[in-house]
Amino acid sequence: MNHLIVNELSNIYALAIFLGFIVNIFLAFVIIFLERRTASSTWAWLFVLFFLPLLGFFLYLLFGRKISREHLFYFDESDKYELETVINEQIYALDNNLLVSPSEEVVRHKDMIRMLLINQPAFLTTDNRVNVLTDGHDKFENLITDILAAKEHIHIQYYIFKRDGIGQRIIDALEVKLREGVEVRMLYDDMGSRTLTLSKFKEFKALGGQVEAFFPSFFPLINFRLNNRNHRKIVVIDGRIGYIGGFNVGDEYLGLDDKFGYWRDTHLRIEGDAVNALQLRFILDWNSQATRNFLRYEPKYFPDVKSGGDVGIQIASSGPEEELHQIKYGYIKMISSAKDSIYIQSPYFIPDAAFLDALKIAILSGVKVYLMIPNKPDHPFVYWGTTTFASELLKVGGKVFLYEEGFIHTKMIVIDDEVASVGTANMDVRSFELNFEVNAFIYDAGVACELRHAFEEDVKLSSEMTIELYEQRALWIKVKEALARLIAPIL
Repeated sequence: MNHLIVNELSNIYALAIFLGFIVNIFLAFVIIFLERRTASSTWAWLFVLFFLPLLGFFLYLLFGRKISREHLFYFDESDKYELETVINEQIYALDNNLLVSPSEEVVRHKDMIRMLLINQPAFLTTDNRVNVLTDGHDKFENLITDILAAKEHIHIQYYIFKRDGIGQRIIDALEVKLREGVEVRMLYDDMGSRTLTLSKFKEFKALGGQVEAFFPSFFPLINFRLNNRNHRKIVVIDGRIGYIGGFNVGDEYLGLDDKFGYWRDTHLRIEGDAVNALQLRFILDWNSQATRNFLRYEPKYFPDVKSGGDVGIQIASSGPEEELHQIKYGYIKMISSAKDSIYIQSPYFIPDAAFLDALKIAILSGVKVYLMIPNKPDHPFVYWGTTTFASELLKVGGKVFLYEEGFIHTKMIVIDDEVASVGTANMDVRSFELNFEVNAFIYDAGVACELRHAFEEDVKLSSEMTIELYEQRALWIKVKEALARLIAPIL
């Protein structure tokens, strides 16, 4: 009897191995021939599948599946036609030197504007007013004031939203507006806001508020889109005021977490037609799952706003569903266009070869490149990866600063005091290819100089990372950096 049981178990085991082998062959075929991945990504997944046969299959389900653009962000045909008409008209104007703008920065960088228009709704707007917010208290006080002044609707989207002190203040303000009859919709990322559950919104929903999670988990702690998260932070109020930048919602963003200390970030408060682009992005994200109440592209969400401003802005998005990684392309185009200076702030600096080479070429061409990164890790491997890639710039003459005051979370790049980008995308592979991101590309000397001045103020709170000091690092740090660099594509 025992012999028969052993034989039966052996047969089951052999069958499982055989089925695992067949599944791996099938997935390998899909990855190599059907999914358009980079060579490094393809080899990495083949390595996982063949050396971890069954585990590799589940890892692929969690981290590896690609996303279809056609089935994610839905456009009604009439709305799609209208938007494509606007974009095509702008491209035609750029190609035929018909672009009319009071902004010299817009005219000088029309090639970059054209690039960002291709394959996405990053239409150019030139009538914006921009407030730069670099402190969490300022950002949230402005936001709550604007929420309480809302008349028609509030659309709010964050990667991380915590119902702690500041999070509860925002919910309280939203519930005040719900009682007044204002439409309120909230979208949060299910993994980024993993401490948040829909059960915590009973009062909010009872008042008529709508709240949804992006790519929700079907089972506790198991999410089959673990590697593709919505990292965007967008607020639109009455279609007239928009917020975009790096701040999430939580008390740590007010500097109240002892682990991080002061939280240095950058957010933009925008008035003008660029708010229409933020509204469009929110609606697309909201409609990305059929379970939600479909949000129509109604005129009330896109009012005609007279801001009195003259700042040129494009709102560009990127995500794993896109073949063209427009935010990354925007960064590289800015770097290649720079003639005098490049200022970069990013908490995670793990660039791909194209981005890193562009910076090296700029430095070797005589452009002054300044990079600021945190000197306080929130993710250890990411921190060591950041320092080793930053050292690459030191070797060719770049300057690197380590922010010491607390944690710097800003995602900002400024070139030649005339073009800037602020948003949610870090300078790393995850932001370039895996996460859903959104950035404002700004063509305005005034805003660019204000952001560069903020960088210079941060330098006063930083230490300089020199090649001499870097080469004195301990052996165990070199080992951690080597490991971090090895797994950099998946950090």
